[in-house]
Amino acid sequence: MAGRPDVVLFDVLETLIDLNPLAVRLEQVGQPASVLGPWFMRFQRDAMAMTLAGDAAPFEPFARQALRTETQHALSEREIDYVVDGFATLPTFDDARPALQTLSEAGLTVGCLTVGCPDNTRRFLENAGLARFVDHVITSQDAGVWKPHPEIYRFAAKHVNTPIERMALVAVHAWDCHGAKQAGALSGWCSRLENKPGDVFLTPDVIADSLVGVADKLLALN
Repeated sequence: MAGRPDVVLFDVLETLIDLNPLAVRLEQVGQPASVLGPWFMRFQRDAMAMTLAGDAAPFEPFARQALRTETQHALSEREIDYVVDGFATLPTFDDARPALQTLSEAGLTVGCLTVGCPDNTRRFLENAGLARFVDHVITSQDAGVWKPHPEIYRFAAKHVNTPIERMALVAVHAWDCHGAKQAGALSGWCSRLENKPGDVFLTPDVIADSLVGVADKLLALN
């Protein structure tokens, strides 16, 4: 059985942050709410593709380009600004704060490992009252590669100065947990988004239906 980690890093988008309010912003610029899902998937795919091609994929330029493409270039740059700026204002899921707090108060180092914009992520943590529980914010922009490239997890372990096998990633995406495990880290998967992790991915070290449950199970590892 895996040992208890010293460091726990949380994915942010869809794990800590609820993206659904962005649908309201899309409607306010004349787009259907249903654009949100395809836009986010296009954005993720294009950024992952750039990493495979050996190029960097900074968050905001790729979010903007994916939105232009998904809306068939119907939005003005000001409207795109309005939608993309919404990332910094999104709410947390109810289980985010207690999970972070539980791990922080247990003496573990807690951080975020995200593909999101560094400034927006820090602003989100401050606005949500979570910053005091988070010791590190590590982004794809810092690492130069997009998740789930193995190098981003290795970069994160170096950044927090811990052996990668003493670090855990928590996410609602099975592919992200798979990437962390492939790189040598532990993983904790929350079933809120995907229900089941899927047979094509490596089995996470702990599984629960809430972030609090994941946190508790990580602390219980021997």
